[in-house]
Amino acid sequence: MNSPGQRVFRKRMPRGGAIAEEFGWRQLSGRLQTPLLHARVPVDQAQDELLYEDVFASGRARHLLGDLISAADDDPTTVGAVTALVDAVCDDLVAAVATSGRTAALAECVPGLYADRIRPGGRIDTWWLDDTFVLATADGPGLVAVRDLAGYTVTANGTRLSLEVPAAIRSARTGLDPAGRWSTALTQGDPTEPNIADSAAGGACWLDFEYAGRNTVAGEISNLLWYLLALGGWLVPLHQRDTYVRTLRLHLPPAATPRIRHTEVSTRHRHLDIDYTWPTGPGRRAALTRLLTRLAGDLGAAAGLPTGRELEALRPFLTTRILGVIPPGRLGTDELLLVLAKLAEIQTAADQFTRTDPLPAPSLLERS
Repeated sequence: MNSPGQRVFRKRMPRGGAIAEEFGWRQLSGRLQTPLLHARVPVDQAQDELLYEDVFASGRARHLLGDLISAADDDPTTVGAVTALVDAVCDDLVAAVATSGRTAALAECVPGLYADRIRPGGRIDTWWLDDTFVLATADGPGLVAVRDLAGYTVTANGTRLSLEVPAAIRSARTGLDPAGRWSTALTQGDPTEPNIADSAAGGACWLDFEYAGRNTVAGEISNLLWYLLALGGWLVPLHQRDTYVRTLRLHLPPAATPRIRHTEVSTRHRHLDIDYTWPTGPGRRAALTRLLTRLAGDLGAAAGLPTGRELEALRPFLTTRILGVIPPGRLGTDELLLVLAKLAEIQTAADQFTRTDPLPAPSLLERS
């Protein structure tokens, strides 16, 4: 147990989830840098509380990845800390494959972030395939169901794309068949900006073990990639504000967010045209660049991805992350179109999926 006065991080959850998280933590303890787990104690008949070491109070960790990114967006001279932590994350994933890796069926992996969400009738079907989920059009009062965009010609930033939401879901479901075999390892399971800290001893200190255990390396990469590209610097601060404030120590406002410059949805011509910009600050750009560099090298090899086609191979995992985190009903029209543009790019133009724009200098000066 903890010594008197020692600060702990308390996490309360349903008993089954707490037991699973404790088991996941025990699988990683000694393999990765993790907080001490002091105890799992009952709260009532249905809930337990996990008592973890507060790594920031104990001095074992200093900053979360999300906070380092925000700080570097404000002060580009600190991007080295961002790059170093992303490298440490990649190093841990590569090392996990070396020490605990094996090719395994997806059914042997922790199911929460992928298998549960893509299953028929799961949250992705419920959110995206409803006939009443529509876009307003530019040529009168007509509406078009998002699922019916399969019959439209679609361009994004001048590139012809395929935007077939039902087909993308079916393809992801096929790609994530429970019997499908992937490179797997014992990992934290949810690598995101609030779940990774820079250790005072060097390297990454991992937090939150709800999905810890045997996971696909491809899924780990996809999770972090979509968080760096869209969730951390845009969608979570806007649409999961309480989560953002609770999990990040600084929870600074995003340096920049994607925006639509022009869009036209025409039911008469069955055409959707999107022109957008996806600006990123120096910190976020550094994190993305380093992850993609490692993906094209040792990290992609550890995940068993084909050289030169790594993003295409990640498609089923990325599709599930794009569609399965933020309910589309919360999104404004422009936000929805931006998400759909990224979905279309990963389906048919993967080389454009991670393309971002420099942050205009005035935006840095205006940021509060």
